[in-house]
Amino acid sequence: MATSVDLNADLGEGYGPWEMGDDAALMAVITSANVACGGHAGDPDVMARAMQMAIDNGVGIGAHPGFADRQGFGRRRLPLKRAEIVNLIRYQVGAAQGMVRALGADLHHIKLHGALSNMCAEDADLARDCFAAALSVAPEAILMAQSATGLEEAARSLDASWVGEIFADRAYNTDGTLVNRAEPGAILRDPDEVAARVVDMVQQGSVPTIKGTRLNVAVDTICVHGDTAEAVALARAVRTGLEAAGVTLKRF
Repeated sequence: MATSVDLNADLGEGYGPWEMGDDAALMAVITSANVACGGHAGDPDVMARAMQMAIDNGVGIGAHPGFADRQGFGRRRLPLKRAEIVNLIRYQVGAAQGMVRALGADLHHIKLHGALSNMCAEDADLARDCFAAALSVAPEAILMAQSATGLEEAARSLDASWVGEIFADRAYNTDGTLVNRAEPGAILRDPDEVAARVVDMVQQGSVPTIKGTRLNVAVDTICVHGDTAEAVALARAVRTGLEAAGVTLKRF
């Protein structure tokens, strides 16, 4: 059983006057923030505000690159060439790196977003190219890799630091990938249910699948998605549940 874990959320996902999620409330609960870099969401001002809030709260700042698809929130699989994806990652991580340095902090980690992350979970070669692209811009950043998928396989193959990620609010397929959001039960919304599930996953070092089996995973960081209406309540419940179980929440 892990005695300490990181709790992360995807933030900075607004655009202009439009806000997505409650970044300020989540910052008081989480230990790492994955900040949108202007691809699926975010803009320079939103990114700067989210990063400054993270600095003020002692939260680790990560770049959260994905497909440049605001209308689909980065959750549609785009048929881009591999070279286009690589440059897209470099472009977004470069923006995050520049902004966080200008604010006097360091880029702590890299986490891929949405459909691109799901594609990489299924394709370790694509994941390796995406991670290598990110590291070519931010070589000191830690890779956040979905455990027991192509993302972990890719992270292990690179000469870089990485952590294994599990998801608090998503259901799992038997191969470690996430159940498609369109499927019933793919997204978990009840705070008490989610908190109990996370405590169990951390204690067991495994995740339950939709087939009733369990999959052993590396549990270094836990994600609560920041764009749902229940995000703050879920994050608070998860933190309270873990601390009650004797697990310390701290940045990896």
